[in-house]
Amino acid sequence: MKHKVTKAVFPVAGMGTRFLPATKSVPKEIMTLVDRPLIQYAIDEARAAGITEFIFVTSRGKSALEDYFDHAPELEASLRAKGKTALLDTLQATNMDSGAIAYVRQHQALGLGHAVWCARHLIGDEPFAVLLPDDVIAAEKPCLQQMVEAYSETGGSMVAAMEVAPEKASAYGVLDVHPAIRSVLPVRGMVEKPAPGTAPSNLAVIGRYILSPDVMRHLDTIDPGAGGEIQLTDAIAAQISQTNNVYGYRFDGQRFDCGSKAGFLQATVAFGLARPDLRDELGDYLTDMVALRQAAE
Repeated sequence: MKHKVTKAVFPVAGMGTRFLPATKSVPKEIMTLVDRPLIQYAIDEARAAGITEFIFVTSRGKSALEDYFDHAPELEASLRAKGKTALLDTLQATNMDSGAIAYVRQHQALGLGHAVWCARHLIGDEPFAVLLPDDVIAAEKPCLQQMVEAYSETGGSMVAAMEVAPEKASAYGVLDVHPAIRSVLPVRGMVEKPAPGTAPSNLAVIGRYILSPDVMRHLDTIDPGAGGEIQLTDAIAAQISQTNNVYGYRFDGQRFDCGSKAGFLQATVAFGLARPDLRDELGDYLTDMVALRQAAE
């Protein structure tokens, strides 16, 4: 039986060490991509997919993230008094309704699977989405919305997937699937961070999931996997072995790994060039930079 997906889990407990010293005082999830924090992109994507309940798995030092989604009456009043209605609309779009957002703590860094498991009591016996804010996806139709539409036909569990170079497969969870050129692919197995040369395919899982509540039950019982952590892919693999009802979804769009500095910079350029108010000035600057680099060579 399929159900509508209305709950989403956002694992945001990580320390963001790859972005030190910035993340010494600023949670990585509210670092700004153009003029919106990373977490806002994930929230907007979830809303577009019909999510109405937002569950954040946090840790110490994330109070700024929680404050970001609260109302700011003084700032709103100031913008209203100055007639800055466009900015006021932008600000109000970041507010969350009372009761729509919940926070649970992950007290130990035991992996993505453990972070998702921490939200089990808020999920109950319903399907749910998981969004990793580090993965920002530029798409005409938001990635999770694409998946929700596909999930309405399949049920089970679904993971977003993209092709990666074979030599990079060991950095991802990798799907074992029948070779086919289509969007929805039945999954035969999953391997987390396979040893070089052993990956069953080059189709890698990225940070968007729609999961059956059965996955939570598997997280209750599985042993630590790669890196000594509770791996979400291991729990999904257990579901495959029992139900054979897990699918990979080849999404339309471009994924940026904003958990890395290079990926964050690439996303900044791509999203900046997509903005009509920034495109010309930024494009001219990049053209000049390329010309200077070529001249120097």
